[in-house]
Amino acid sequence: MPNFSPDDNKLALKVVFYGPALSGKTTNLIQLHSLLSPERKGELMVLETRDDRTLFFDMLPIGVRGSSGLDLRLKLYTVPGQVQHDSTRKAVLSRADGVVFVADSQPSQQDNNAIAFGNLEENLEKVGLEIDSLPMVVQFNKRDIPGVVPESELQERWAETPWSPLLMSSALRGEGVIETFQVLLNRLYPVVNKEFKLEAEHGISQEQFVERLSRSIDQEALRAQL
Repeated sequence: MPNFSPDDNKLALKVVFYGPALSGKTTNLIQLHSLLSPERKGELMVLETRDDRTLFFDMLPIGVRGSSGLDLRLKLYTVPGQVQHDSTRKAVLSRADGVVFVADSQPSQQDNNAIAFGNLEENLEKVGLEIDSLPMVVQFNKRDIPGVVPESELQERWAETPWSPLLMSSALRGEGVIETFQVLLNRLYPVVNKEFKLEAEHGISQEQFVERLSRSIDQEALRAQL
Protein backbone atom coordinates (compact mmCIF):
# COMPACT_ATOMS: atom_id res chain seq x y z
CA MET A 1 0.00 0.00 0.00
CA PRO A 2 1.38 3.43 -0.93
CA ASN A 3 2.54 5.57 1.97
CA PHE A 4 1.42 9.18 1.40
CA SER A 5 2.38 12.07 3.67
CA PRO A 6 0.25 15.11 2.71
CA ASP A 7 2.15 17.45 5.04
CA ASP A 8 5.44 16.73 3.24
CA ASN A 9 3.82 15.96 -0.13
CA LYS A 10 5.68 12.65 -0.24
CA LEU A 11 4.50 9.40 -1.79
CA ALA A 12 6.49 6.22 -1.15
CA LEU A 13 5.92 3.02 -3.12
CA LYS A 14 7.34 -0.39 -2.28
CA VAL A 15 8.43 -2.98 -4.85
CA VAL A 16 9.58 -6.41 -3.68
CA PHE A 17 11.76 -8.85 -5.63
CA TYR A 18 10.61 -12.33 -4.56
CA GLY A 19 11.64 -15.83 -5.59
CA PRO A 20 13.50 -19.01 -4.64
CA ALA A 21 16.96 -18.95 -3.10
CA LEU A 22 19.78 -17.97 -5.46
CA SER A 23 17.44 -17.13 -8.34
CA GLY A 24 19.07 -13.71 -8.87
CA LYS A 25 16.96 -11.27 -6.84
CA THR A 26 19.93 -9.41 -5.39
CA THR A 27 21.73 -9.50 -8.74
CA ASN A 28 18.72 -7.76 -10.31
CA LEU A 29 18.91 -5.04 -7.67
CA ILE A 30 22.66 -4.61 -8.07
CA GLN A 31 22.28 -4.29 -11.84
CA LEU A 32 19.48 -1.75 -11.50
CA HIS A 33 21.68 0.29 -9.19
CA SER A 34 24.49 0.10 -11.74
CA LEU A 35 22.48 0.64 -14.92
CA LEU A 36 19.82 3.16 -13.92
CA SER A 37 20.17 6.92 -13.82
CA PRO A 38 16.82 8.20 -12.48
CA GLU A 39 16.46 11.75 -11.22
CA ARG A 40 17.24 10.57 -7.71
CA LYS A 41 18.98 7.40 -6.58
CA GLY A 42 20.11 6.44 -3.10
CA GLU A 43 22.74 4.01 -1.95
CA LEU A 44 22.18 0.29 -2.37
CA MET A 45 22.00 -1.58 0.93
CA VAL A 46 23.00 -5.24 0.65
CA LEU A 47 22.95 -7.47 3.72
CA GLU A 48 24.36 -10.93 3.00
CA THR A 49 25.51 -14.00 4.87
CA ARG A 50 28.89 -15.62 4.41
CA ASP A 51 27.60 -17.77 1.53
CA ASP A 52 26.43 -14.66 -0.38
CA ARG A 53 22.75 -15.16 0.38
CA THR A 54 20.45 -12.39 1.50
CA LEU A 55 19.96 -12.59 5.26
CA PHE A 56 17.32 -9.93 5.82
CA PHE A 57 16.77 -7.71 2.77
CA ASP A 58 18.47 -5.52 0.21
CA MET A 59 17.05 -2.09 -0.56
CA LEU A 60 17.50 0.47 -3.33
CA PRO A 61 15.66 3.83 -3.17
CA ILE A 62 14.97 5.85 -6.35
CA GLY A 63 12.65 8.77 -7.01
CA VAL A 64 11.24 11.61 -9.13
CA ARG A 65 9.50 14.89 -8.41
CA GLY A 66 6.16 16.01 -9.88
CA SER A 67 5.26 19.47 -11.15
CA SER A 68 3.23 19.99 -7.97
CA GLY A 69 6.32 19.34 -5.86
CA LEU A 70 5.25 15.76 -5.12
CA ASP A 71 8.24 13.77 -3.90
CA LEU A 72 7.60 10.30 -5.34
CA ARG A 73 9.91 7.57 -4.11
CA LEU A 74 10.21 3.90 -4.95
CA LYS A 75 11.94 1.57 -2.54
CA LEU A 76 13.05 -1.67 -4.14
CA TYR A 77 13.50 -4.61 -1.78
CA THR A 78 14.61 -8.21 -2.08
CA VAL A 79 13.73 -10.98 0.33
CA PRO A 80 15.75 -14.02 1.45
CA GLY A 81 14.82 -17.12 -0.53
CA GLN A 82 15.78 -19.72 2.06
CA VAL A 83 12.90 -21.60 3.68
CA GLN A 84 13.96 -20.74 7.23
CA HIS A 85 13.50 -17.00 6.60
CA ASP A 86 9.79 -17.11 5.81
CA SER A 87 8.86 -14.71 8.61
CA THR A 88 11.28 -12.16 7.17
CA ARG A 89 9.85 -12.59 3.68
CA LYS A 90 6.37 -11.96 5.01
CA ALA A 91 7.48 -8.86 6.90
CA VAL A 92 9.21 -7.34 3.86
CA LEU A 93 6.22 -8.20 1.65
CA SER A 94 3.84 -6.32 3.93
CA ARG A 95 2.33 -3.20 2.26
CA ALA A 96 4.01 -4.02 -1.08
CA ASP A 97 2.72 -2.06 -4.08
CA GLY A 98 4.31 -4.32 -6.69
CA VAL A 99 6.24 -7.57 -6.98
CA VAL A 100 8.89 -8.93 -9.34
CA PHE A 101 8.98 -12.71 -9.07
CA VAL A 102 12.45 -13.89 -10.10
CA ALA A 103 12.44 -17.53 -11.18
CA ASP A 104 15.38 -19.78 -12.09
CA SER A 105 15.39 -21.05 -15.70
CA GLN A 106 17.31 -24.25 -14.97
CA PRO A 107 15.25 -27.48 -15.27
CA SER A 108 16.44 -28.66 -11.85
CA GLN A 109 14.94 -25.55 -10.22
CA GLN A 110 11.38 -25.70 -11.57
CA ASP A 111 10.02 -27.36 -8.42
CA ASN A 112 11.69 -24.67 -6.29
CA ASN A 113 10.11 -21.99 -8.49
CA ALA A 114 6.67 -23.50 -7.92
CA ILE A 115 7.20 -23.78 -4.17
CA ALA A 116 8.39 -20.15 -3.96
CA PHE A 117 5.44 -18.93 -6.03
CA GLY A 118 3.04 -20.78 -3.77
CA ASN A 119 4.78 -19.26 -0.77
CA LEU A 120 4.40 -15.80 -2.33
CA GLU A 121 0.67 -16.33 -2.76
CA GLU A 122 0.29 -17.55 0.83
CA ASN A 123 2.28 -14.69 2.32
CA LEU A 124 0.43 -12.08 0.27
CA GLU A 125 -2.82 -13.42 1.64
CA LYS A 126 -1.44 -13.29 5.19
CA VAL A 127 -0.55 -9.60 4.82
CA GLY A 128 -3.90 -8.74 3.23
CA LEU A 129 -2.91 -8.56 -0.44
CA GLU A 130 -4.30 -10.46 -3.44
CA ILE A 131 -1.89 -11.92 -5.97
CA ASP A 132 -4.34 -11.52 -8.88
CA SER A 133 -4.79 -7.78 -8.38
CA LEU A 134 -1.29 -6.80 -7.26
CA PRO A 135 0.92 -5.32 -10.02
CA MET A 136 3.44 -8.09 -10.70
CA VAL A 137 5.96 -9.32 -13.27
CA VAL A 138 7.41 -12.83 -13.58
CA GLN A 139 11.01 -12.96 -14.76
CA PHE A 140 12.87 -16.15 -15.68
CA ASN A 141 16.53 -15.48 -14.95
CA LYS A 142 19.80 -17.26 -15.80
CA ARG A 143 19.07 -17.56 -19.53
CA ASP A 144 22.85 -17.55 -20.13
CA ILE A 145 23.26 -21.01 -18.56
CA PRO A 146 23.31 -23.92 -21.06
CA GLY A 147 20.35 -26.30 -21.01
CA VAL A 148 17.72 -23.97 -19.55
CA VAL A 149 14.02 -24.61 -20.10
CA PRO A 150 13.15 -23.23 -23.57
CA GLU A 151 11.39 -19.86 -23.54
CA SER A 152 8.56 -21.19 -25.70
CA GLU A 153 7.82 -23.90 -23.14
CA LEU A 154 7.80 -21.42 -20.26
CA GLN A 155 5.60 -18.95 -22.13
CA GLU A 156 3.12 -21.73 -22.94
CA ARG A 157 2.95 -22.85 -19.30
CA TRP A 158 2.13 -19.32 -18.12
CA ALA A 159 0.01 -18.24 -21.10
CA GLU A 160 -3.31 -18.32 -19.23
CA THR A 161 -2.06 -16.40 -16.18
CA PRO A 162 -2.32 -12.64 -15.51
CA TRP A 163 1.49 -12.42 -15.76
CA SER A 164 1.88 -13.49 -19.37
CA PRO A 165 4.07 -12.80 -21.26
CA LEU A 166 7.03 -13.68 -19.06
CA LEU A 167 10.26 -11.70 -19.06
CA MET A 168 13.56 -13.47 -19.82
CA SER A 169 16.84 -12.28 -18.31
CA SER A 170 20.46 -12.88 -17.57
CA ALA A 171 20.87 -10.64 -14.55
CA LEU A 172 24.59 -11.34 -14.29
CA ARG A 173 25.00 -9.82 -17.74
CA GLY A 174 22.46 -7.07 -17.11
CA GLU A 175 20.19 -8.43 -19.84
CA GLY A 176 16.43 -8.12 -19.35
CA VAL A 177 16.79 -6.39 -15.99
CA ILE A 178 15.68 -2.89 -17.00
CA GLU A 179 13.02 -4.35 -19.31
CA THR A 180 11.54 -6.31 -16.39
CA PHE A 181 11.50 -3.20 -14.23
CA GLN A 182 9.80 -1.17 -16.98
CA VAL A 183 7.01 -3.73 -17.35
CA LEU A 184 6.46 -3.62 -13.58
CA LEU A 185 6.32 0.20 -13.66
CA ASN A 186 3.76 0.10 -16.48
CA ARG A 187 1.56 -2.25 -14.45
CA LEU A 188 2.03 -0.26 -11.25
CA TYR A 189 1.23 3.19 -12.64
CA PRO A 190 -2.54 2.75 -13.33
CA VAL A 191 -3.13 1.57 -9.77
CA VAL A 192 -1.22 4.46 -8.20
CA ASN A 193 -2.62 7.03 -10.65
CA LYS A 194 -6.19 5.99 -9.87
CA GLU A 195 -5.70 6.68 -6.16
CA PHE A 196 -3.34 9.66 -6.23
CA LYS A 197 -4.07 11.29 -9.62
CA LEU A 198 -0.41 11.42 -10.62
CA GLU A 199 -1.14 12.88 -14.05
CA ALA A 200 -4.03 15.23 -13.27
CA GLU A 201 -2.66 16.75 -10.06
CA HIS A 202 1.10 16.17 -10.21
CA GLY A 203 1.95 16.24 -13.93
CA ILE A 204 3.37 12.71 -14.06
CA SER A 205 2.00 10.73 -17.00
CA GLN A 206 2.49 6.98 -17.36
CA GLU A 207 5.13 7.53 -20.02
CA GLN A 208 7.01 9.98 -17.78
CA PHE A 209 6.66 7.70 -14.75
CA VAL A 210 8.29 4.81 -16.58
CA GLU A 211 10.91 6.82 -18.44
CA ARG A 212 12.06 8.94 -15.52
CA LEU A 213 12.34 6.01 -13.11
CA SER A 214 13.95 3.55 -15.53
CA ARG A 215 16.24 5.91 -17.44
CA SER A 216 19.54 4.15 -18.08
CA ILE A 217 23.00 5.63 -17.70
CA ASP A 218 23.48 5.32 -21.49
CA GLN A 219 20.27 7.28 -22.11
CA GLU A 220 21.37 9.97 -19.70
CA ALA A 221 24.75 10.26 -21.43
CA LEU A 222 23.01 10.62 -24.80
CA ARG A 223 20.71 13.32 -23.43
CA ALA A 224 23.74 15.25 -22.16
CA GLN A 225 25.28 15.23 -25.65
CA LEU A 226 22.16 16.67 -27.33
